[in-house]
Amino acid sequence: MTTEDAGQRASDADRDRVAAIIAEGLATGRLTTAEHADRLEATYGAVTMGELVPITKDLPSTVATTAPADVGRKNITAAFSKVIKNGRWVPGRHLRLRARFGALIIDLGDAVLPGREITVDISAAFSKVIIRVPDNANVIDDGSAVFAKRIVSGGEKDDGPVIRVTGNAAFSKVIVSRKVWDPNLR
Repeated sequence: MTTEDAGQRASDADRDRVAAIIAEGLATGRLTTAEHADRLEATYGAVTMGELVPITKDLPSTVATTAPADVGRKNITAAFSKVIKNGRWVPGRHLRLRARFGALIIDLGDAVLPGREITVDISAAFSKVIIRVPDNANVIDDGSAVFAKRIVSGGEKDDGPVIRVTGNAAFSKVIVSRKVWDPNLR
């Protein structure tokens, strides 16, 4: 990479290629989960191509030159069960939540968000979905409800990530807020 290229702005595809390389590093034991999370956070926070170079400098580039189409996608499902996801984790740019006769409790407060905007797509039937967003998040609600309770708070913030909530709920309860929650919620 030339000095001129290092100053070029990185695209989402460039970040996804780097994310695929560090994911391979985690899968092959070259990176610990903490190193992977740190590098992934740096990857999706990078603005220029030059900022991406040191992230994979010590890793072999064994991944194809184009990142797989599902990089940045994550699915979490609860069927007749309760699933809690919290702590430091990577939700993916497109987070799909599916709940059927169950409960999903998702905490994005300490999550490493892969980019400036993520989409949380909810499909809930006879279930409860609770999502905690970071304090500085800008929450946009594009979802719907049928015979359900849907409370989405978060409002406008200028400095934080955008979390777009889509999907629908039927005979369910969906709560999206900044409030700290108790993981032992019933």
